[in-house]
Amino acid sequence: MMNRILIFALCASLANAQTAIRVDAAPEGRFNWLTRNYQPRSVPPINLANTSRLSQLVRSGNLYLNSRDVVALALENNIDIEVQRYGPLLAREVLRRAEGGGALRSVGSGVAAGPTSVSLTGVSVNTNGAPSSSGGSGVSSGGGIVTQLGPSIPSFDPSVSGFVNFAHNSSPQSNTILTGTTSLVTGTRSLQASYSQTFPVGLTVQGTYASTRINVNSNKFALNPYTNGDLDLQVTQNLLNGFGRTVNTRNIRVQKNNLKVTDLQFKQQVMTTVSAVLNLYWDLVSFNEEVKSRQQAVDTADQLLKNNQEQVRIGTLAEIEVTRAQSQLFSARQDLLVAQTNLLQQETILKNALSRSGIANSELAEVHIVPLDSIVVPAQEDTRTVAELFGVAMANRVEIEQARINLESNHMNLAGVKNSLKPSLQAFAELTNNGLSGAASGGAVGTAGVEYFEGGYDNLLAQILRRNFPNYSAGISLNIPLRNRAAQSDYVTSQLEIRQNELNLQKQTNQIRVDVQNAVIGLQQARARYVAAQEARVLSQQTFDGDKKKFELGASTPYQVVQDQRDLASAQSSEVQAMANYTHARIQFDQALGQTLDINQVSITEAMTGKVTAQPSTLPAVRP
Repeated sequence: MMNRILIFALCASLANAQTAIRVDAAPEGRFNWLTRNYQPRSVPPINLANTSRLSQLVRSGNLYLNSRDVVALALENNIDIEVQRYGPLLAREVLRRAEGGGALRSVGSGVAAGPTSVSLTGVSVNTNGAPSSSGGSGVSSGGGIVTQLGPSIPSFDPSVSGFVNFAHNSSPQSNTILTGTTSLVTGTRSLQASYSQTFPVGLTVQGTYASTRINVNSNKFALNPYTNGDLDLQVTQNLLNGFGRTVNTRNIRVQKNNLKVTDLQFKQQVMTTVSAVLNLYWDLVSFNEEVKSRQQAVDTADQLLKNNQEQVRIGTLAEIEVTRAQSQLFSARQDLLVAQTNLLQQETILKNALSRSGIANSELAEVHIVPLDSIVVPAQEDTRTVAELFGVAMANRVEIEQARINLESNHMNLAGVKNSLKPSLQAFAELTNNGLSGAASGGAVGTAGVEYFEGGYDNLLAQILRRNFPNYSAGISLNIPLRNRAAQSDYVTSQLEIRQNELNLQKQTNQIRVDVQNAVIGLQQARARYVAAQEARVLSQQTFDGDKKKFELGASTPYQVVQDQRDLASAQSSEVQAMANYTHARIQFDQALGQTLDINQVSITEAMTGKVTAQPSTLPAVRP
């Protein structure tokens, strides 16, 4: 036992030491400020170790759990929830991409339905009142809105470019009067640097500085060698297609909405998983009760067999009654074996849902789960009207909020699609300052004006800054598509999709009303079935006890006692089934109202971090 506890403690320490879910920044260094944008960021490896809570709940070779423990273990160790913890990180990275002008990406995975109980012969699942899950984009399928229609979105990240070139050219000359040589040799050294940036309003600015130094073997040039250069500023503004922040930042705003959808998706996963593990737990409680009732039936049949054998021995009972009692005993043992099998299989499913490594850990596989709770049907149900419950559901159900956010995102995208109907009209302007500097060649000495250009590189820069040789240009560019069929189709298609989404929102609203109504009906029926099953079990017990006493007094037959025993076992099984149905109906009622997390005191913050502050349960004075 000590070895088992030590292994669990070791796994817990690994879980606490494991790197949390995050994206690490680029490595630190002396020039990190300069190179960090070009270094990869890293993501820690996944965590497959269970938290310490699991080991703390293993006592005396058993895993003692109540419903609060089950919820806490699911929040800390369930893999479906762990998968969804990556969702917000993925969405934030897509937002980072959108802020740089990149296209949106569909990331993440849909909400997992969660584990289900084994196929049962005694306990069945009541599905009345379960909230529906519709397909499509959003919470149920793992994402928000990803649309790339409309004007292309420019890159908002500024860029710097540089160009350096060295060249040597030799050109044979057919006219020596112009160059003074039969082979003109030119040496060139060019330098160019530019900065460009696009702003959300549709304005693009580019500044370029370029200079070229040329040296030739000819004395016909006034300056040789000489350097020419220019400082150029180009500005381009979209006036129709691609104009405005509403159009160019739509991906950023849509992705911010997708971040909200991702948070809702995580909440939906937590609600789904909590409901699933609670169903597993209460089914396990029902299986335990089923095993107890089947064991009681075996004990009763065994006692009846012994009594019949004794009466046959003394000659007061026919031999056939021993055979009948044996048949009943073997039938009861078979039912007990089925109940025990269901219990063991249910334990396996529940342990797999509460552990990151599943039952791969042999120590966990050998531990038996002992539930500390018993199913209790409250004295009365929620007395609120269906209309009041519907209002609660509309305020809490994730599907409605997700649909509204996605509808808002579709309207954001529609503004961009509508903008693509406009022609492309651009206004542009360019300002260039030129300069020239060099050394006067022998043939140009005394030439008027040459002395102004004589000098070094500083003379070139001075001319550019003084704007001695400016160039100006401005204009507009217009491009009109004559039929514009693609843009027309995209706009109408987007409008039609929005109308569909509005109808789907109304459909979801109607479905929530149906879910609430069915949940109320299912809960009422489950209570009525439980009350009836409980009364039937009590009456069967009284009938069996009465006929058993009459048989002992010789006033009844063994067949009647055997029949009463079968009826009692069936009534006990029906009561257990009714209790299980009530727990499922109660869980589905909470799901229909969207209050699963509130009822079970689940904090989304704790669920996101995977660290529940509630302490593990303590063992009762009398262990089950």
